[in-house]
Amino acid sequence: MEGLVPIPAQGRTFVDSRRVRLTDMDAHGRLRLDAVARFLQEIAIDDVDETGWGAPDHLWFVRRMRVDVLAPFLADRAVELVTWCSGLGTVAAGRRWSVTGDRGGRIEVDSVWIHLDAEQRPARMTRFDAYAEAAGGRRVSARAQLADPPTDGPRSPWSLRASDVDLHGHVNNTVYWQAIEHVLLAAGPEVRRPLRAHVDFRVPLDLGDRLELAVTGDEHHLDVGFVVDGRIKAVAAIADEV
Repeated sequence: MEGLVPIPAQGRTFVDSRRVRLTDMDAHGRLRLDAVARFLQEIAIDDVDETGWGAPDHLWFVRRMRVDVLAPFLADRAVELVTWCSGLGTVAAGRRWSVTGDRGGRIEVDSVWIHLDAEQRPARMTRFDAYAEAAGGRRVSARAQLADPPTDGPRSPWSLRASDVDLHGHVNNTVYWQAIEHVLLAAGPEVRRPLRAHVDFRVPLDLGDRLELAVTGDEHHLDVGFVVDGRIKAVAAIADEV
């Protein structure tokens, strides 16, 4: 919980729930990280739609995300999510989620999102009153935080599919988490134990990109570079220390 903003005593929060379905679970019944990412995205969209800060006039693209799996969702079949604004920038806002399960699962998430106008251009936020009180005067930066991982070693291709592309024409952020789930099957921290995952989304992935995953690390810490033609488009770091 270090550095994470708690649920505000005042200001807007948005609460919803989800059932954990068959397509959300891995072969052992654990709620996968890409399914969690989808839940987070859905409740965030529902929140901004309710306040008038959603599409088509306002678009939000995730810049970075920190996911603390404090207690993996191993047997949970119902999930409650609470989300709120954790800070403000000139053209960005922080969003926090607290996720709890009916069998003891718990995940805490922090993130920064870039605010775009209807033409997908960065736009200043004015009259952001619905979220300002919960933000509590905290400031956020949209700068990437993770360093470039090594990319001179072996790389494995990751094929992108038409179904990976969302309404905005880019590969949806849940797809990055699908790749992370796949990588963690073979190496890195044990997914059935607590872990922390950071992802910096630098440049959007497009359907025609020839994506490769550059993976380095060990069973305690794993770095993943999402590489297209030698350029790193996103970086993930997963560790077993929360």
